[in-house]
Amino acid sequence: MRILQICSAREIGGGERHLADLANALVQRGHEVFAALSPASPVRAMLSSFPPENILEMPMRNSLNLATAMKLSRFVRANGIEIVHAHVARDYPLAALAAGRSQGRLVLTRHVLFPLNRIHKLTLRRTSRVIAVSQAVAESLYAQSIFDAQKVVTIHNGIDLAKFERVDPRPAVSQKLRVGTAGHLSPIKGHEDFVRAAALVMQNRPEIEFVIAGEDKSPSRENSIAIAKLIRELHLDENVKLIGWVDDMPKFLATLDLFVSAARSEPFGLALVEAMAAGIPVVATASEGAREIIDDHQSGRLIPIGDVASLARVIDELLADETQRQRLAQNAKAVAGEQFSLERMVERTEEVYESTKQRPG
Repeated sequence: MRILQICSAREIGGGERHLADLANALVQRGHEVFAALSPASPVRAMLSSFPPENILEMPMRNSLNLATAMKLSRFVRANGIEIVHAHVARDYPLAALAAGRSQGRLVLTRHVLFPLNRIHKLTLRRTSRVIAVSQAVAESLYAQSIFDAQKVVTIHNGIDLAKFERVDPRPAVSQKLRVGTAGHLSPIKGHEDFVRAAALVMQNRPEIEFVIAGEDKSPSRENSIAIAKLIRELHLDENVKLIGWVDDMPKFLATLDLFVSAARSEPFGLALVEAMAAGIPVVATASEGAREIIDDHQSGRLIPIGDVASLARVIDELLADETQRQRLAQNAKAVAGEQFSLERMVERTEEVYESTKQRPG
């Protein structure tokens, strides 16, 4: 198939990593894949399998910019594109206009839980399929009644499992136990709960190291400032570190003994799956996505959202019990391999592309 992936994102997050992994894998499986990106998009460097002529750079700030839509439509027609696949909500109307004018079939991926707006209701009527990255996201789409339920398909994000093999595990005796979390620095990710839980754990285990990996996308960096202030107020400067954005997630995970997600809401939870694939035991709040990924007490531990005391208690219990950590890690790695592989995700996406030929009403 000839497939166009559209993404106007100017920063890298879980959705952009998903797009790059999907697009590169589709190329390797013999498809002719193209990409429409914003100028100087960081996604371009991740499309390692693409020849330069298969990438179109153009401004995509206005979702209903007619000149941009016409340029994209010409690109779609000139390259015989069969599938137009958009991944960011602001790109959906543009993709719909381009697909409508060129007879391409429109596929959307929805990565988040918050609702679409009025413009989407007006422009997305001819969408062929919508991929939800979790059942929770699918349920949110059903509730909005923008798309026929038969057009919505749940496909969990997949990862390249080979990247997360632990080739250099931490020495068991020579280093302090290390607890980490990763995700963009925003209140919804629960980093302040993570810090407060760290303070409780350290009352009995002052030697434990805690680390927070993530980028603050807020305009004035108010999120990272608030977290750093809390760390100082709780006198945790020596044990809790903010290390910023991590490019090499497998390398970061290999330094941990326990991975924690304290998110207050999570449509999927890509970092959880990556930790599981890396053989790291996980503790997570019972967000929407985490409940679909983790089987409590089997492949990880689930904690009520916002319950700092319970989060600290479970972290403490697992740090004290290496056997339990190993059991959870082994189970989690098996689950990641069976349910969240990149191959599984790509195969199911190919099935969705094929199904658009049926053009349901």
